[in-house]
Amino acid sequence: MNEKSRDNKATNKVGSKVNRAWLNDHVNDPYVKLAQREGYRARAAFKLKEIDETLGLIKPGDLVVDLGSTPGAWSQYVRRKMSPKSALGGGAAAGALDGTIIALDLLPMEPIEGVIFLQGDFREADVLARLTAQLEGRLADIVLSDMAPNLSGIGSADAARIAHLVELSVDFSRTYMKARGVLVAKVFHGSGYDELVKQFRQVFHTVKPIKPKASRDKSSETYLVGIGLKNVK
Repeated sequence: MNEKSRDNKATNKVGSKVNRAWLNDHVNDPYVKLAQREGYRARAAFKLKEIDETLGLIKPGDLVVDLGSTPGAWSQYVRRKMSPKSALGGGAAAGALDGTIIALDLLPMEPIEGVIFLQGDFREADVLARLTAQLEGRLADIVLSDMAPNLSGIGSADAARIAHLVELSVDFSRTYMKARGVLVAKVFHGSGYDELVKQFRQVFHTVKPIKPKASRDKSSETYLVGIGLKNVK
């Protein structure tokens, strides 16, 4: 066996151990089990649930835009909040929907009753045209962004990708959200985090960083909540 082959074999062993460890953590994760029990598509629903219950953000009658929505757990949670009488029915709540939910993602998403889903990049003209048509002249009460890039492991490059997605969600909110609206955006601690907080404070009257209990301890993931846009004419 040559040196390169030995290196590849060692790398494969490390990768296999990492995958097994992740799978073991995932299977035994209490939030994964809870998501399965309550009918949510992903444990991420409980991140939004904690943020919402802490700050009292989402109310029946709201217009909510969910950026980076796939697989749909956040839209499911919002769906439940807008169907109070069916809230005990699990993640895939049905029944009368009091409000509007528009979900967007580059990837396909399995339908959720009452949720309007647009597949595509919201920076592109045709996707924005479809979004504008669904908004019917209204502005969002809440913009949610659980978007995250494919990470390369190269710190500076990943920080730039993360910052870019957050900046997109902020720019989107400035255009499509009410002056008193709320943006909830995923960010990561590390290079560029302080700059993102600074940007939020320049744009929003109130900024609250929250790391929900459902975010894994090992993860640098956290969320910034911006409430009320500044400099709105």
